[in-house]
Amino acid sequence: MSPDESAQLSELFRLLGEPNRLRLVAACLGGPRSVGDLTEELGISQSLVSQHLRLLRAGRLLRQSRQGRNVFYALPDCHVRVMLTNMMDHILEPEDHSHED
Repeated sequence: MSPDESAQLSELFRLLGEPNRLRLVAACLGGPRSVGDLTEELGISQSLVSQHLRLLRAGRLLRQSRQGRNVFYALPDCHVRVMLTNMMDHILEPEDHSHED
């Protein structure tokens, strides 16, 4: 891995290191979500949700699409979904559980 690639990857993990941003990405696992839906689900202000969404879009962790007057956010590809679900599975498995891979 080159220094530039490691810096890019580190930045993605930094973005996901903030709990509300992580929750926003996880909320989109089920499909596209509107800003209103995300605001209601996370229980934080719309302005804070919008700030986090801007950063997540810039990091290519979420994409946006417009349908009429509504803006929806979704995972950009299977890579983000697989990474996030694998890490969620990892924290849910027992500590003494070991895999021989």
